[in-house]
Amino acid sequence: MAITRRQKEVLDFLQAFVVENGYSPSFEEIAAGLGLRSVATVHKHISNLERKGLLDRERNRSRSIDLVPEGARVRGGQQVPLLGRIAAGLPVETVQGSESISLQDVVGNRDVFALEVRGDSMRDEHILSGDYVFVERTRTARPGEIVVALVRGAETTLKRFYPEGGTVRLQPANTEMAPILVPAAQVAIQGRVLGVLRRYH
Repeated sequence: MAITRRQKEVLDFLQAFVVENGYSPSFEEIAAGLGLRSVATVHKHISNLERKGLLDRERNRSRSIDLVPEGARVRGGQQVPLLGRIAAGLPVETVQGSESISLQDVVGNRDVFALEVRGDSMRDEHILSGDYVFVERTRTARPGEIVVALVRGAETTLKRFYPEGGTVRLQPANTEMAPILVPAAQVAIQGRVLGVLRRYH
C-alpha cells in the first residue's frame, strides 16, 4: 500500500522510538522528533496510517500507537490469503495455495485467512459449498463456535466445536449428517470463523 514520504518518516520514527525506549511515543514527541509545529498534523498522519492498516491504536490508553507487524497487515485493497479448500463433509487433506480474496470491509489487525467451503455439512448455518469463510487464526475456541479443526494431524474440517470430557464432538449443521467424535488429543483448533462470503453468478 502506497504511503507518502512524511508517513514513511512517521513510521520510521515510531519504530526507532519503540526500539530505544520500549514504549510508543506521544503525539507531542512525534511532532518534536520530526520538527512538526502542529500536533494536529501528527494526528492526521497517524489516522491515515491507521486506516491503511499499518498502525493500531487504542483510544482510551495513553502511548497506544502500535506498529502492525508485517505479516498481520491486510494489503492490496484489504486482501487476505486464500490458503486452500476446507471440507464441510468428510475431512480431507488441506492443500495450501497462494491466491487471495479482496475484502470490502476492514478485518482489523487480527491474523485472518480465507478458506473455500466444499460440501453441505454446514448448510443449516447458511454456509454452503462454494462459499468462502474468513477465519481468525487461533488455537482455542469456546464451546459451540464454528471452527477449523485439524483432525488426527492430517485432515481439516469445518464444524461447531463441543469439548465433552476426553472427546471432542465436531457437530455439522445438517440433520442428515452425524457428528464426528474424536479423542480430544487428536483435535487441534486452527481457527474460528468470523464471517462468510458468497458469490452469485
